[in-house]
Amino acid sequence: MHSIAFHVGPLTIYWYGIMAALGFISAVSLLMLNRKHAGLDSEQVTDIAMFSMISAIVGARIFYVVQFRDVYRDNPLNIIRIDQGGLVFFGGFICATSTLLFYCWRKKLNLLTVLDIFGPALAIGHFFGRIGCFMNGCCYGKPSNLPWAVNFPQGSAPAEAFPGQSIHPVQIYESIFNLMLAGILLLLLKRTRPGQTAAAYLICYGIGRFTIESLRGDHHQFILGKFTVSQSIGFFIALAGIAFLIYTIRKSPAAQEQKNG
Repeated sequence: MHSIAFHVGPLTIYWYGIMAALGFISAVSLLMLNRKHAGLDSEQVTDIAMFSMISAIVGARIFYVVQFRDVYRDNPLNIIRIDQGGLVFFGGFICATSTLLFYCWRKKLNLLTVLDIFGPALAIGHFFGRIGCFMNGCCYGKPSNLPWAVNFPQGSAPAEAFPGQSIHPVQIYESIFNLMLAGILLLLLKRTRPGQTAAAYLICYGIGRFTIESLRGDHHQFILGKFTVSQSIGFFIALAGIAFLIYTIRKSPAAQEQKNG
């Protein structure tokens, strides 16, 4: 873990910010690459990306501050220091998705195909984001004796939470998972009906996040005394993906013909 990348005069550049920027650039690049699949032009992709990014940052930060509000009780000005980490993916996901839905409605775009191209873009962006979390020392795991368990430096949040103990590099687990998911979704994009790639993203990410969350060591709030907030959201995201997949299957031409026949 090395949270600081370098200094430019008095300005400190953090790895978290660098990885967030790389994630955004890679996500937009994938959107541009696949935009014709959704019938979008480059200007629409740029608009969607900018609006979604802004709403995602706001939503992700709000979720983080609410979840770890005790950290900011005595230092409220630190709420705006997103360069030092502290974003909850699901908060950004919910706000960005809401913005995307509104944009598609206003511009009368094909919502299903637009959602499809956002699946792999989100996954590849999240791949870089979790590397940033690892470098920053946030979103850390529980103690582990596995050969690849890691030790964070003194003074970092993981080291303070688990002094002298090796922990699961859950950030890297999720980063690898997202990279694999992006590849799978890209393969599905032109082989499935509208909306089904997006449904696959929801199902796979929800299940993956639910599983990886069980190894997190930085949560202190639980639902039903067992599940973290993110685990619970991941569970419902997966259910929503299953429902969405059923909807796309029933909406397919073959299903419609069988129904009419």
